[in-house]
Amino acid sequence: MLRIDDKLRPVLDDVVRRNAGEPEFLQAVTEVLESLGRVVAKRPHYLDNALIQRLCEPERQIIFRVPWVDDEGNVQINRGFRVQFNSALGPYKGGIRFHPSVNVGIIKFLGFEQTFKNALTGMPIGGGKGGTDFNPRGRSDGEVMRFCQSFMTELFRHLGEYTDVPAGDIGVGGREIGYMFGQYKRLTNRYEAGVLTGKALFHGGSRARTEATGYGATYFVERMLATRNASFDGKRVSVSGSGNVAIYTMEKVMEFGGIITACSDSNGYIVDEDGIDLDLVKEVKEARRERISEYVRLKGGRSHYVEGGSIWNVPCDVAMPSATQNELTGNDAKTLIKNGVIAVGEGANMPSTPDAVRLFQEAGILFAPGKAANAGGVATSALEMQQNASRDSWSFQQTETRLATIMHDIHDRCAETAEEYGAPSDYVLGANIAGFVRVAEAMDALGVI
Repeated sequence: MLRIDDKLRPVLDDVVRRNAGEPEFLQAVTEVLESLGRVVAKRPHYLDNALIQRLCEPERQIIFRVPWVDDEGNVQINRGFRVQFNSALGPYKGGIRFHPSVNVGIIKFLGFEQTFKNALTGMPIGGGKGGTDFNPRGRSDGEVMRFCQSFMTELFRHLGEYTDVPAGDIGVGGREIGYMFGQYKRLTNRYEAGVLTGKALFHGGSRARTEATGYGATYFVERMLATRNASFDGKRVSVSGSGNVAIYTMEKVMEFGGIITACSDSNGYIVDEDGIDLDLVKEVKEARRERISEYVRLKGGRSHYVEGGSIWNVPCDVAMPSATQNELTGNDAKTLIKNGVIAVGEGANMPSTPDAVRLFQEAGILFAPGKAANAGGVATSALEMQQNASRDSWSFQQTETRLATIMHDIHDRCAETAEEYGAPSDYVLGANIAGFVRVAEAMDALGVI
């Protein structure tokens, strides 16, 4: 288990002092700083000019009121956030999350992680994140539209294709991006397609963007499995969640010959001993917008639903946590290890607790951290920005080919960096150091700003 290097302890102490009450952000910073002892020993100039302290402090934090009118004519108030974390490599890039759990600490954690994730793609994009505590579940299309319009009415002044380019995240899909893009266009009188990604194709969206995060995580884990002469073929796979990331992780795993036996939502999980019927999951979650329990009513057979509980109690060879942060605990990790898991690939952002990560690594389980494994979504968003800039539109195959190449390169960069710093197969350390070095070099070249 890594510990904080003595030279970095004052940095962490200062971050803790300045960000009290933000456990997710402090967890993310601690994990990165634990990996940097070997870096500063080899390259001590990274301690100069408070570079690491600056990297842990967002360049800008925006918090604003979002008033909107519900279908009964009542005025509702939510809170909006945009954290523009680091622009050393390019314009801020990161999604917008609609979820009642959202607060400034969660958005800061996501923006911090996004900075390194974006750096790992090798593309010219900085890190940012946004969101609101608005809950779209159960709201009508009209309510969601009015909320998105009010949200963008404040946020638009902080965006631009050379400044900050948001995308979707939990609770924000094509519908919400369309409403926000429409309001941006109305307020600015500009058809600036590159200001948002995840758009519909007729607004300049990219093919394969919906699938990208799930596909990308699967490409990364497939490459990781290959280092031990293994693959998804014939493996039993559990995927938490049932949103875009989970659905398209399942789709690509099945293309690689894996058998999906369990998936979930926030209420519980389903198990299908015959293998999950992905078309039925898509019908339940995308077409009907129902809870995952509806799958069992429609499918029958050897499927069953467990309310509450943990999906990680289901034996599997590969676990793909693809729902939300800290969903996979130390106890879950113990269960997975006991049941014979060989690899874990994070499709969500920081879905495994520190205890879980430590247990996987101590047991020699292949572990792909989210900042590397789930970078396919933002990589494809950057490809969408390229297409918007050139007024071009690529085929699905062309885009997916680029995505696969990017994910394989990220895997190899993480593996090679871990090897270079004396920790072979430690993808957490490899991802943290490779991402940090790219951002740090860019910041250093810009001077103290």
